[in-house]
Amino acid sequence: MSDLAQRYAPRFHLAGRHAVVTGAGSGIGKASALALAASGADVTVTELPDRLAAAEETVALVRAMGRRGVAFPLDVREAPRIRDVMREARAVLGGLDLVVANAGTNVQREALEVTEEDWDAVVDVNLRGVFFTVQAAVQQMLASQPPEPESRDTAGSVAAEKSVVIVSSQLGTVGVPGGARAAYGASKGGVINLVRMLAIEWAPRGIRVNSVAPATTSGTPMNAALFADPAWRERMLGRIPLGAFIAPEDVAAAVVFLASPAARMVTGQTLLVDGGWTAQ
Repeated sequence: MSDLAQRYAPRFHLAGRHAVVTGAGSGIGKASALALAASGADVTVTELPDRLAAAEETVALVRAMGRRGVAFPLDVREAPRIRDVMREARAVLGGLDLVVANAGTNVQREALEVTEEDWDAVVDVNLRGVFFTVQAAVQQMLASQPPEPESRDTAGSVAAEKSVVIVSSQLGTVGVPGGARAAYGASKGGVINLVRMLAIEWAPRGIRVNSVAPATTSGTPMNAALFADPAWRERMLGRIPLGAFIAPEDVAAAVVFLASPAARMVTGQTLLVDGGWTAQ
């Protein structure tokens, strides 16, 4: 490898890093776990207890790439369980460097019809669950982090190692026709500002916090009914300048970038993966 390649290529590698991805039995979570493993990371994946078999399938694929993998049942509405899982993940993998807070849900109902139970079901997972997921992960990151150097160099080396990536949504930044997503959009908008707040608070500790915000993504259980509707597909495709729907692998690529040393000076940001929708 040339000197120039040695300078740039490692920035996109995650060899020796240990990651946790929530909701990784399918869709964006599964694609993110596999992309992290392909980039060299060992990966802990979580999934709802009744979907643990799907998480085990993801782990099998991680291991097939020569990386270590483990699956844990986790409902992110249960904060004590989140703390246990992060502690166990750190113990099994020998450290914790990256967390991808992907677990999410939606109750698609017109705003005038949303009940308190609907609202709580969405916000408890998408906002409250995300916060306690990244809080518990960062507590474990700090527990295994070596003492902070007395001074930082101009390259910002302190910020290179630990990373939080939250899967938010395009619907946290814009409204869309069709409605029925008020609670979902509110929860994702909250996540996007949470990213800014945590990025500022945790920067002195050398932890970067960012989010990826995909448009409605194909190949996910949450969106299966939408993509089964030809009229909806035609209408939505007309809103995407690049002329194609987002796939889980597209989002996973953005996750890997934000988790990697290539993004060592990127924090507090939301990277939209939407085919140009919000550029209009």
